[in-house]
Amino acid sequence: MMKNAGLIVLSALIVPLALRNTAKAADANALGGDSSEAVQPELDGERFGGLRGKLHDWEVVIGAGAMYAPKFEGSKDLKVVPVPFITATFYDFLHVTPMGLAVDVYKAENLTVSAKGGFDFGRDEDESPHLKGLGDIDGGGVLGGVISYELGPVEFKAEIDRNIGGSDGLTGKFGAEVSHMWGQFIFSAGAAATWADKKHMKSYFGVTPTQSARSGLATYDAGAGFKRVDLTASVTYLASENWFIRGQAELGILTGDARKSPIVQKDTQPSVMMFVGHKF
Repeated sequence: MMKNAGLIVLSALIVPLALRNTAKAADANALGGDSSEAVQPELDGERFGGLRGKLHDWEVVIGAGAMYAPKFEGSKDLKVVPVPFITATFYDFLHVTPMGLAVDVYKAENLTVSAKGGFDFGRDEDESPHLKGLGDIDGGGVLGGVISYELGPVEFKAEIDRNIGGSDGLTGKFGAEVSHMWGQFIFSAGAAATWADKKHMKSYFGVTPTQSARSGLATYDAGAGFKRVDLTASVTYLASENWFIRGQAELGILTGDARKSPIVQKDTQPSVMMFVGHKF
């Protein structure tokens, strides 16, 4: 089981973005934008009967791909990780993602407030020889909330997560993404900053005297603050009414006490991902 927190966060973000951007593209066509039968054709009600009809109503997406990303947050080495996934939206307010569940508790025009729950897999010292002696960071549950606001093609988002178990830490993420549709392609770009409390920073970037003796790394006391900035860019190709292909590149830049940690081998964290999805 993959226990790289950085990879899990990224895979949790990618699929919801693909779903949302596809919906935005459909809205653009309905408003008189560039349209194509291959992108948004008329749906046959009889064709989507039975189970398939229910899956279509629930906006289910199933797919698979691969990600090339750092072995752990701060690693200089990268590895390929397979990324199978399934996401679904039930009745327009309950969302299933690779990381858990999200429930929309309030909607007003372009503003949405959601509560979410899921799981953080932590970090395993066996992921890299550089982590030997630091011990594992156990997995745990995650509870949090998200506030998002759409302003034309731009979406602003603020979210907060609290780990129950594992690091017992608190993190907050603030960012924005802009999307544009051109023919059967959706281009997106975004930026976000992540803040973490002392418990999270101590778990992932701190080195205690005991860990120092075992690992050979210098002792380090990491404090609360902004730990990273992420820049993303993606292209989604709507191959047909149901199939899409998505490629995404991300550059994470570790900041503050995270960047100074002896655990961190490289403060720039690039990653790329490619996957194919089918939307019912």
